Amino acid sequence: MSRPNFFHSLVRSVLLTVCTILIVGALVAGGFWLHGRQGAKVEDGSWLVLDLYGELPEYDPPSGPLGMITGGGGVTLQMMLDDLGKAALDDRIAGVIFRISSSNNAGWAKLQELRRAVDKVQAAGKPVYAWGDALDLKSLYLAAGCNKVMMPTGGYFEFKGLRGERPYIRGMLDKLGIVPHLHKIKDYKAAAEIVMDKGMSDAARENMRWIMDDVWDTVLDAIAEERGLTRGKLLELMAYAEFTPTEAQQAGLIDECIYLQELQERLAADDDDPLPTISQADYAEVSWKDAGLHAGKTVAVVHAQGNIGGRTNRVDPVLGVMMGHESIIRELERCRRDDDVKAVVFRIDSGGGESLASDLMAHEVGKLAEVKPVVVSMVDVAGSGGYYIAYKATKLVADPLTVTGSIGSINGLFNMKGFYDKIGFSKDGVSKGPMAELGTDYRDPTPEEWARHTDAHWKSYNEWLADVAEHRGWTMEEAVSHAYGRTFTGNQAVKIGMIDAVGNLDDAIALAAKLAELPDTETPRVVHLPEKKELLESILGGDESPDDPVSLAVDAALYHSLHARLEATLRFLATDFGGMVR
Repeated sequence: MSRPNFFHSLVRSVLLTVCTILIVGALVAGGFWLHGRQGAKVEDGSWLVLDLYGELPEYDPPSGPLGMITGGGGVTLQMMLDDLGKAALDDRIAGVIFRISSSNNAGWAKLQELRRAVDKVQAAGKPVYAWGDALDLKSLYLAAGCNKVMMPTGGYFEFKGLRGERPYIRGMLDKLGIVPHLHKIKDYKAAAEIVMDKGMSDAARENMRWIMDDVWDTVLDAIAEERGLTRGKLLELMAYAEFTPTEAQQAGLIDECIYLQELQERLAADDDDPLPTISQADYAEVSWKDAGLHAGKTVAVVHAQGNIGGRTNRVDPVLGVMMGHESIIRELERCRRDDDVKAVVFRIDSGGGESLASDLMAHEVGKLAEVKPVVVSMVDVAGSGGYYIAYKATKLVADPLTVTGSIGSINGLFNMKGFYDKIGFSKDGVSKGPMAELGTDYRDPTPEEWARHTDAHWKSYNEWLADVAEHRGWTMEEAVSHAYGRTFTGNQAVKIGMIDAVGNLDDAIALAAKLAELPDTETPRVVHLPEKKELLESILGGDESPDDPVSLAVDAALYHSLHARLEATLRFLATDFGGMVR
């Protein structure tokens, strides 16, 4: 191939420069557009329109303002909670229309927090109407807490029991020639079974059942009370399973079949004028002060979400939101050194991950708790590493249906030799020393290597368990009885002393303020960390994170796109082969 001549190089350089200018210009314009949305105008008598659909991360994913432009941002639980909280105070808001779809990934604890936020709006004398295009048991649990539940006549309504299942890949690994050697501590650490086995162990099944039993009782009792139905009647309706919205209304599961436009026309004060509404994104730009809140001393909420691993918060295109220890430690240290921050709420939504990163964050939580109150607020899950980073706080609070605990550990090796043979790949080399080949992926570990590996694993784990026992006031025997991978709901965890109380974010903030001895007559000023950065600030600097905001945005957009397309495909297949197509 010949070298490109000077003219071709010049043209390419000019085109790249022009494209770069256009892209940066578009990003800057998008930034000014986002900035212009701040302080959105709210008409008197407006209705806040919320929309629960798709992913619902607890807090803004680490994609920055660029992520919003490239599609990596979106609605979060915190945005919805803030919008509902402000709507309860804001005299300009007449009520809330809550659009709810079963196509969402909110866990039971997030739904509980939304129900509590709906309660605040209703307590302020403002109605909240749930309108769902597709409802199931989970989404009905949220919708039933509203004043009325409505659907279009062409919507989908499923009312079935609960099912929990896990994928198992051991058969696939066998076909690929990959031999896993995982050491789990211990019986209830079911995540290891996904790789090691082809089905669920008795211990894993037992654990899943006791979690499911608590969810079942909580959800059915709430729906039965709010819909005026007995539990026996609900079980009878579950046997029918698939309803048309008209049938669901006749059964008392919803209140009315109505289209969204018709609902808005009904709520409009004047037939000639459309109903004044404001979206959740626009209302998110309205300050608490403009909504009517006058705050006092500062309580900081540090958000920690995603799988634990690596140094910085980011969005992995495959694994999703990742929590890095340097990002979290930086925010905790910032709170420790800031005299204006009187107390901290450490908001955790994580199923765990890397032990080292967990230990580093836990150490900083302990340092912070020596200086000022730290109250953990657990969301959908705070298990394994998610519990590791929590237990050194002053107090631990979880939602009633949070999944927490999983005080266990998984470590191991993989023999990839069979897979390498299949693809024609080989390794060769020399070694020196008695354990130089411990951890090689080219053969199974020897009995001596495996014994040394598992012994080191147990010693590390027992040191952690002893530290948990000391902080929670348990004997080692009690700690063992609650550990080995066992998981609990918040309701169950508080009974064994794994947490201190059940409650939502508001409860955690109130407890933090009380521990800091803030005045009862003042509502604390709440700041959320990490802070959102303005677009130009992210591009030009001012962020202590070493991450490139453009790279973060691209990764977030890629993950968001792949995840959304997969979910849309699965929904289509479920509809095409299991439902009605019109």
